[in-house]
Amino acid sequence: MTPKLRCLLVDDESPALDILQTYIEATPMLEIAGACHHAMAAFEFIQQNHVDLIFLDINMPKLTGIDFLRALPSPPKVIFTTAHRDYAVDGFDLGAVDYLLKPYSLDRFLRAVHRAINPEQKHQAVANRESLATENERFLYVRADRKMVKIMVEEIRYIESLKDYVRIFLPEKQVITKQTITALEEMLPEHDFMRIHRSFIVALNKIDSYNLNSVFIGKTELPIGPLYKHELAKKLNTHIRP
Repeated sequence: MTPKLRCLLVDDESPALDILQTYIEATPMLEIAGACHHAMAAFEFIQQNHVDLIFLDINMPKLTGIDFLRALPSPPKVIFTTAHRDYAVDGFDLGAVDYLLKPYSLDRFLRAVHRAINPEQKHQAVANRESLATENERFLYVRADRKMVKIMVEEIRYIESLKDYVRIFLPEKQVITKQTITALEEMLPEHDFMRIHRSFIVALNKIDSYNLNSVFIGKTELPIGPLYKHELAKKLNTHIRP
């Protein structure tokens, strides 16, 4: 019987760790060795425990995933998980097995694991580096009602912050999940969604109209925060004066 790969999960956002845990528990050849919320804790964990594979976020406080990997003298296999495609070249140049762009599906996750298990297919990871610009995984999972709920990204109209929770507005329903709006923002494709207020994220292609202070999605009016007007103007190729 082939031994399971011992995996270390490193991400500063708990929802991202929850998704990884769900995927790994559904994958017979993997087991979780540990989970860390920042790279310094991961560095200490590796000194004391055997790890075969790291699922490593990049944009973390104190020490980025890129710098963490550079600091390891003999790193195990690494699969980067991040919402920012801009780091892809650095990730592959450091010998990463693959680069999962959040939000990623279970199918995409399994393909990355397959590459970790089959080193002879490393060339596929190199090819994947070239395909990141067009790759577009179209769903994510959030925890709601004591289960992981699948959300189709293209169905998201807008998202509202409710302190420690967020409400995701879909065409036929709303889903409430316990996480911060910032954490959910990290999971969404940045070219399709934008934070327009400290309490709202909108799907740009769902905006029907807008004015100086608001955007309208159907009959719903959402405020534009002063700090977000300039960036929204750039995204919409318009000029909104502060």
